[in-house]
Amino acid sequence: MSPAQLSVIVDCDPGHDDAIAILVAARNTNLLGITTVAGNAPLDATTRNAIIVRDLLQLVCPVHSGANRPLTRPPRHADYVHGESGMDGADLPEPSGPPASHDAVGFIIDTCRAEEGIWLVPTGPLTNIALALRAAPDLASRIGGISLMGGGTFGNRTAAAEFNLWCDPEAAHMVFSYGGPLIMSGLDVTHQFQAVPERVDMIRALPGRLAAVLADLFEFFSGTYTTRHHHILGAPVHDPIAVLALTHPQLFQRKLAHVQIETQGRLTSGMTIIDQRDLREVLDANCDWITGIDADAAWQVVVEAVASTPT
Repeated sequence: MSPAQLSVIVDCDPGHDDAIAILVAARNTNLLGITTVAGNAPLDATTRNAIIVRDLLQLVCPVHSGANRPLTRPPRHADYVHGESGMDGADLPEPSGPPASHDAVGFIIDTCRAEEGIWLVPTGPLTNIALALRAAPDLASRIGGISLMGGGTFGNRTAAAEFNLWCDPEAAHMVFSYGGPLIMSGLDVTHQFQAVPERVDMIRALPGRLAAVLADLFEFFSGTYTTRHHHILGAPVHDPIAVLALTHPQLFQRKLAHVQIETQGRLTSGMTIIDQRDLREVLDANCDWITGIDADAAWQVVVEAVASTPT
């Protein structure tokens, strides 16, 4: 299946990098809809931001609001990275209107039952995806697969856990156990894809309002990383990698692995346990683990997506 034929639903919690995931999906796939979840910010903010991004990109696809908290845990957000609004740093327009519905899970189920082979691309906590798989077990054999941003061999919210999976480990466990194709783009690869100043300058040099807005967003986003880290030169642009892994697979190195999610550990809840042992007893792989990226070529895809947006 070519990328032009690839139908996707982006499930997200915008979030600066979620906006780039939507952009790349809009320009390289058949984007059927955007669903939102609480994560980087509360649900009302992530939904508002998704509608604003949809409007800036002049898309006609619907935005459906979803889960406002994890399956069993209290909500946890990331204003220390994304600001109070979830997308601080730019002068954003007001959203054009409300979401198409507040039933993201129903939209995912109905859409995936109506058309086989759709890929789900979650870039936030996996609550909506887990709820859809639990409510409609037939989806596991109907979807093309799930390409998610999350996990990796190290953490960012804790020493062991990446933020999206740390927010809702129970949902992550359900998704990693669903039994179909699963692509994991975690911190191992996303930290190789940073919005360093020269890359942000490439966006700012493009004409049009979208380029200016995105450049402002990148500068704020990068600032929250460079001020908190010793050696990072720009924000890791995590979320579009989950899209690019589908649309531009030639840009990546990957391994097949068996991955489980820790849900109980006091220090390790949300950790991805990637079994890299060279033992016959290791369980069969359940995950296509993205480990490396041609970052310059991937950034060029982002630049081209911005440049192709009508001004």
